[in-house]
Amino acid sequence: MASVKLTGVKKIYDNKVVAVHDFDLEIADKEFVVFVGPSGCGKSTTLRMIAGLEEISEGTLEIDGEVVNDLQPKDRNIAMVFQNYALYPHMTVYDNIAFSLRLQHRPEDEVYEKVTNAAEILGITEYLMRKPRALSGGQRQRVAIGRAMVRNAKVFLMDEPLSNLDAKLRNQMRAEIILLRQKLNTTFIYVTHDQTEAMTLGDRIVIMQDGFIEQVGTPTEVFEMPSNLFVAEFIGAPKMNIIKTRLECKNGAYYVTPFGVRIPVTGEKAEALKEKGIGTQDILLGVRPEHITLADPDCESAIPCTLEVNEMMGSELHLHVYTADESRLIVRVPTIDLSAATRRELVYGKALQITFDSKVMHFFDPETKKNLLL
Repeated sequence: MASVKLTGVKKIYDNKVVAVHDFDLEIADKEFVVFVGPSGCGKSTTLRMIAGLEEISEGTLEIDGEVVNDLQPKDRNIAMVFQNYALYPHMTVYDNIAFSLRLQHRPEDEVYEKVTNAAEILGITEYLMRKPRALSGGQRQRVAIGRAMVRNAKVFLMDEPLSNLDAKLRNQMRAEIILLRQKLNTTFIYVTHDQTEAMTLGDRIVIMQDGFIEQVGTPTEVFEMPSNLFVAEFIGAPKMNIIKTRLECKNGAYYVTPFGVRIPVTGEKAEALKEKGIGTQDILLGVRPEHITLADPDCESAIPCTLEVNEMMGSELHLHVYTADESRLIVRVPTIDLSAATRRELVYGKALQITFDSKVMHFFDPETKKNLLL
């Protein structure tokens, strides 16, 4: 098992394009860390530098305390699962999984033991004599994982391993990776563009944009206290609603005025604003769709709006509404909270009122886009 440490790591290509900037991160032994971000943010490039498939332009990479910048991939004791599986089509599943062991000239009885053990853990024993073309996408992915498992590597690297699977199979394989992690109990570094995968799999999440780390934290930390507007909108589905408004502070009391409606800020949020010495100013107010509720007509902090789209998602509705100034918001409402009659009334043009509580608000600086409470 091993820890991984990246210090000031950069990737600069020949055309002087910087793909990864000053990447600093320490990954503990047996930790599961997920790199997440939009396409082109540098997450796969960083993973490939750890694997040795891309040269590190600047900085140092340590695995288990040893600087490995100049080591070949085969000498780093890592195992990698690729997005496209990278299986040999002319070999059976058994031979694909056994390939790296045979390259090391391991005894055939050891090869058999490791391959059959990995196949049993992954539920692919019955497919060992088949060729990859006779397998489904999920079965091929299991074979690719099995090939990595038998190496007993210090670090597992996974580059968007579920992106080629359909939604149902992705959910199933995500659960299987969680179980696999518990069985192997090794260090995992996982790359994805899917924030749901990141939130469900990672002990910690590294959120990247344009080659920079935007925030590192547990799933709870990045969800409840995003460091900036990018993280706030990237994490969570549907994404956070952002409202241009004003934060008012009078006689030590705080309130916001979205769409001309005065909503008090109380409790921990008010105390945090006071501790930071934040006064009256323009802000970007963030509220997640699940934290907006349908309000009664007599609610003092109700915001009038009109229903534009009603998306039925099974256990919840996603209501797309617009306000008097034509700002668009998304409201996430559990269907269990609504009667059948109320659900039938939620049609295009329906007048609604919404509200939200101050304890679920997020405050961002309009200029820097940073979270005012961090």
